[in-house]
Amino acid sequence: MDAVIRLGDRLVPVDSKFPLESFNRILSSDSDDAKKKARREFISSVKKRIDEISGKYIRTSEGTYDFALMYIPAENVFYESIVRDGDAGDGKSIFNHALEKHVVPVSPGSFYAYLLAVAYGLRGLQIEKRAEEIWGELSRLRTGLEQFGEDFQVLGRHLDNARGRYADADRKLGGLHETLRHISGDDENLPPESGR
Repeated sequence: MDAVIRLGDRLVPVDSKFPLESFNRILSSDSDDAKKKARREFISSVKKRIDEISGKYIRTSEGTYDFALMYIPAENVFYESIVRDGDAGDGKSIFNHALEKHVVPVSPGSFYAYLLAVAYGLRGLQIEKRAEEIWGELSRLRTGLEQFGEDFQVLGRHLDNARGRYADADRKLGGLHETLRHISGDDENLPPESGR
């Protein structure tokens, strides 16, 4: 592995070893048959390299993501291996083979874009996770507010009952004072009325 990039709490393995000699044979071939043969060898070499990257560097138990990046060092090589996208007689293109193996081919021009896409995707997952946490907290808060509302209503009823009882008691006390005044005829020696 040539590099590792830390994104969040995990690692993205990056490998840039590539069958450049095999690619150069395509370019230096004189005939169409020689080019086809060199291209088949090139495709086969690239697929073997993909298998190697997948087997060696994708180690989720050791903190990597479940994919690796295969850095293809030149745009023309990237074009030949990925954009032209051929197979070596096995019916499977390089790109499809890479995706099956969780290896993402990148070029100098697309490397940064892929890293940004991964980083934004991870940020989106973190936002989604945080949103779920906030939603859980809001749900607990709503339950707490509902319980508080019920308790507050009960308290209000108790206060209304207490106010009503106080008013009843005050009226009864006033009535008793009136009765006592009427019986005794002496307003000056009576105890004062409460609340009045």
